[in-house]
Amino acid sequence: MMVQRTAFLSKLLGLFCVAYGIEMFVHKDAMLLEITAAVHSPSTMLIIGILTLAAGLALVLGHNVWTGGTLPVVLTVIAWLTLLKGLVYVFLPPDAMVAYFVGIRYEQFFYVSAAFCLLLGVYLTYGGMTIERR
Repeated sequence: MMVQRTAFLSKLLGLFCVAYGIEMFVHKDAMLLEITAAVHSPSTMLIIGILTLAAGLALVLGHNVWTGGTLPVVLTVIAWLTLLKGLVYVFLPPDAMVAYFVGIRYEQFFYVSAAFCLLLGVYLTYGGMTIERR
């Protein structure tokens, strides 16, 4: 049962990351504009935070697996990081969120972030497609 859940979540998150990573490469200027606008909008960040928190909770409750190989552990780490990100987005004051965004120099490292997202997506998708055959 857990292998099936790992396979499903790997494919789901993997394909999402592949699509999002490609989107980042194709529409850099639009992405930077929208992300910057979102970070400067407390109500938008609250909504994003609530949705991210819910997704993180669902992932942690559904897949908190620390054994069984690299893929399940990577998924569990992603689940916990998603939960943490949601908590930060919900509880961090708006000014601190803007300062954080400026501090990480998102625009400067945009392509690094896009490449990481794309590579993670390929790894997760491939792992999800092949885990059931092992």
